[in-house]
Amino acid sequence: MKGSFSLKAVFLHYNSNMNTQTSLPKRTLSVAPMLDWTDRHYRHMARQITRHTWLYTEMINAGAIVYGDPDRFLQRNECENPVALQLGGSEPTLLAQAAQKAAQYSYDEINLNCGCPSPRVQKGAFGACLMLDVNLVADCLNAMQDAVPAIPITIKHRIGIDKQTEYQPLADFVGSLHDKTACRTFIVHARNAWLDGLSPKENREIPPLRYDFVYRLKQEFPDLEIIINGGVQTNTQIAEHLQHVDGVMMGREAYHNPYIMHDWDTLFYGETQPAPTREQITQQLYNYATQQLSRQQGTILRHMVRHYLGLTHGLNGAKIWRRMLSDADLLRDNRPELILEAWQQVEKMQAAFESKG
Repeated sequence: MKGSFSLKAVFLHYNSNMNTQTSLPKRTLSVAPMLDWTDRHYRHMARQITRHTWLYTEMINAGAIVYGDPDRFLQRNECENPVALQLGGSEPTLLAQAAQKAAQYSYDEINLNCGCPSPRVQKGAFGACLMLDVNLVADCLNAMQDAVPAIPITIKHRIGIDKQTEYQPLADFVGSLHDKTACRTFIVHARNAWLDGLSPKENREIPPLRYDFVYRLKQEFPDLEIIINGGVQTNTQIAEHLQHVDGVMMGREAYHNPYIMHDWDTLFYGETQPAPTREQITQQLYNYATQQLSRQQGTILRHMVRHYLGLTHGLNGAKIWRRMLSDADLLRDNRPELILEAWQQVEKMQAAFESKG
């Protein structure tokens, strides 16, 4: 399959993509934790599109959970599993306490962020700068695992810091954690994190992608589960990466074009049920919005539909869908029917286009 997308080659993954130890699917595919984006409303939508893909929360500061209102940060929908909580922090005791609180919310995994390069995160001495102190990272992972022995503790990190260009420091980092902790799942963003001189956005674009480094990790540590992240935008790329690593994590493309996930269950998990249509998904989103608004717990329509704007990506009528779901005047009344009305406009545009053909 090298260099091209082959369904036959993808199907070869079917026999190994369900975890025989638990009822959970393996992490063949996952959606990256993204600040302000992968909240519970986005995760609900994503779960309507794909049943088996792993979903991740936004990074949540461990201190906010321990010293604040845990329910505010950890509340989730029952339908989200398999779902992982990503924590940010550098104090082992605090991370352990946060993990214990999170265990009450039935997360399937707790992930330690060692990849975020933002100045705000660096001020808290966590994120990507943790890669400079592998012993502290090991202490954090061990404290979390000791606190919640039944929940897998994983890590997400970069391939290096600043302008480091060699593979060996990455291998040393992973090898040290392999020896000192029980962590066996490493999610690797295939770019360096520049701690100075680049914005978070630039850190996602300017440092070059080195997929070969991540592939080498899998070769050197075959017993580890290696998940690749960074720059993945198509199913073809997913299939190519799966020749070398255990799983693929997609970020922004899965947010801006969420319907790309609609055939993942079929292509990568061997699902035999038909993929959901956009119309079916829209109906589920309407039902969800109706339920959320009826609870009167502070959720407003805008909190939900801001995540739906990319659902019609590539369709005639996508522009009017986005316009209606971001119109302040239309959103002011908190009418969940707006979702169905916007979809009706898309259907009209689609029908008009098809009639011309």
